[in-house]
Amino acid sequence: MPKTAPSAAPGLPDPGRWKALVFIALAQLMVVLDATIVNIALPSAQQDLGISDGNRQWVITAYALAFGGLLLFGGRISDLWGRKRAFVVGLAGFAAASALGGAATGEAMMLGARALQGAFGALLAPAALSLLAVTFTDARERAKAFGIYGAIAGGGGAVGLILGGFLTEYLNWRWTFFVNIPFAVVAALGAYLVIREPAAGRNRSALDVPGVVLSTLGLVALVYGFTRAESEGWGDAGTVGLFVGSAVLLAAFVLVESRVRAPLLPLRVLTDRNRGGVYLSLGLAVIGMFGLFLFLTYYLQVVKGYSPVMTGFAFLPMIAGMIVGSTQIGTRLMTRVPPRLLMGPGFLTAAVGMLLLTQLEVGTSYAGLILPAQLLLGLGMGTAFMPAMSLATHGVDPKDAGVASAMVNTSQQVGGAIGTALLNTIAASATTAYLVDHAASATTPDARKLLQLQGMVEGYTSAIWWAVGILAAAAVIAVTLITTGKPDTGAVAGSGEGADDEVRIPVVAH
Repeated sequence: MPKTAPSAAPGLPDPGRWKALVFIALAQLMVVLDATIVNIALPSAQQDLGISDGNRQWVITAYALAFGGLLLFGGRISDLWGRKRAFVVGLAGFAAASALGGAATGEAMMLGARALQGAFGALLAPAALSLLAVTFTDARERAKAFGIYGAIAGGGGAVGLILGGFLTEYLNWRWTFFVNIPFAVVAALGAYLVIREPAAGRNRSALDVPGVVLSTLGLVALVYGFTRAESEGWGDAGTVGLFVGSAVLLAAFVLVESRVRAPLLPLRVLTDRNRGGVYLSLGLAVIGMFGLFLFLTYYLQVVKGYSPVMTGFAFLPMIAGMIVGSTQIGTRLMTRVPPRLLMGPGFLTAAVGMLLLTQLEVGTSYAGLILPAQLLLGLGMGTAFMPAMSLATHGVDPKDAGVASAMVNTSQQVGGAIGTALLNTIAASATTAYLVDHAASATTPDARKLLQLQGMVEGYTSAIWWAVGILAAAAVIAVTLITTGKPDTGAVAGSGEGADDEVRIPVVAH
């Protein structure tokens, strides 16, 4: 285990802070890449390993359940162990799990590797975000660093599509796993040598074991409930049972947390109005954004006939918009205007971009509609995420920094699960209804093929209308609930001796 390197003198910035940003952002890029890169490789991997159609979703679900279920535990571990140590161990474990996945010889080995990736990702992600917050102590530098980090991590999903397409087409699906290893090794070595974690803010209290068990089981049941709803239906007895079980477990978790001396998730982390507004609006925004990634990927590949590599490149305008929104608009205004005046308009801009996509048809022009829609989406989300990141753990005690960071990640993981299940269900129902209504008109093979494509597009646009409404709701919540003024220029946790300094830790959706 790495020992914490000596920190810079109190009050002075860490001289290696910009190098540290490179390794922290590299680690986050690896985790975000993994969310989409495996999707591209899944058909090839399924065929090679003999995974049935019924079980193939578990390659994705095993990762999501482990990651979402263990995030709070991972956040608290980073508070107990130290952020740098948790970061390096998380990277090493993620690399080992990736090697196992790349070398998989069967279904069980693949699913085990994906679950391990999720578990180590749940340790890595909160530690990375906590480290970033305590490394940059000046408000303006912090805004710039978070802008760079946000742009890199925010665009990681689309980069994953491009890289996954290249690796699958020109090498082998196994390289979509092996590619994580150099990322992890470089980030771990860099972190070990460069990152200097301030000693202040470590949580020395005992681990809340009942809280760990209840939160993990409750979150796993919740995420799996939405995943099952997508495949088995909302009225399925197993789906309903998972939702009921999750509600009981999470209610018991809240009860336990209100009574134990050293809770896993102190309820004070959740009850602040501004933090609650950030958690809720970001979670909703993630649901809305899933409308873009999920349906636009299928639209470009199935309807327009794009290759996986072309599909990845087709998402580049959104990355460009996100970079501009994050590094130019959000970063420059973050210390000058109240966060809600960036978040509200940002989410609304993204909603307008999504609104354009409701006009999709089988023959829609990429340059005429999809490109401007992506630019608006990226610009809006990049602008909104910057102040949201700065508020994500607003006012949290430094010793709770890791678990507060994990809470935002958790809300986004749950948002992703809800988005996938809800929007897929809406799209499937709309497609089925369209095909039934127009079946009589398709009398030739070509007409039937066109009808299938038109039905798919009808499903996508119906779901995207919901995504528009969800993004608009995120904007309303951000403007209504978030009341804090512009961020101050004070120190953050770990920048000096004061254990009660405010912490601002950013989180990027992935």
